[in-house]
Amino acid sequence: AGPRMESLPEAVLIRILAAIPAVDLVLACRLVCCQWKNLIDGAALWILKCQQEGLTGAESQENAENWQNFYFLSKKRKNLIKNPCGEEDLQHWGEVENGGDGWKIEDLPGDFGKEFPSEEVHKYFVTSYEWCRKAQVIDLRAEGYWEELMDTTQPKVVVKDWYAGRSDAGCLYELCVKLLSENEDVLAEYKSETITIPQDNDASWTEISHTFSDYGPGVRFVRFEHGGQDTLFWKGWYGVRVTNSSVTVEP
Repeated sequence: AGPRMESLPEAVLIRILAAIPAVDLVLACRLVCCQWKNLIDGAALWILKCQQEGLTGAESQENAENWQNFYFLSKKRKNLIKNPCGEEDLQHWGEVENGGDGWKIEDLPGDFGKEFPSEEVHKYFVTSYEWCRKAQVIDLRAEGYWEELMDTTQPKVVVKDWYAGRSDAGCLYELCVKLLSENEDVLAEYKSETITIPQDNDASWTEISHTFSDYGPGVRFVRFEHGGQDTLFWKGWYGVRVTNSSVTVEP
């Protein structure tokens, strides 16, 4: 018989384990033996996986547990808002309030508008002459963010939105984001002021962002809501324009 796996130097074993998908490492390989469990719970393996897959920025993490979470959070990082730019009409947006003539989707740059800073964004949602609001609730467990991760690590929840007015009309904009418990109690909340864009504005796109951290255990949902209207009460769609909304969970 050839040499057994236990007799391999630890550095070699770590390289072999690093080639295995992370979920299998945690769910299956940890159970093989004490040595494997210790390696998988240690920092060196995850540092190697981060290096191999170009996940940088973890250098500031001091302890082993953080390296493993950093790896998972980095790999999973994606926008949890569905249909952020109106490519699918109003699909995935709930609790829609259609004041005035209601929400409409238009192609960039739109009348009296400006191009968006990113070429990947082609459309936006636009509001009317009374308040238009829409919301989306993100189920963190369904997106793969397990309870212990949310309760113990409490990764950053980063919220971003983009808004603009037309250069020939004034408008209002609001953003409200809540972190909710299992029973949908509010554990943390961010509410922008009501932002007023004057009638003679340059129609440029503005990003607004907020980062939740140290929000305590129990967060299971994120509720994102935004909206606005015009200030002239013109029939049609002269209110605030919004697009490229995002919610990400980050290390």
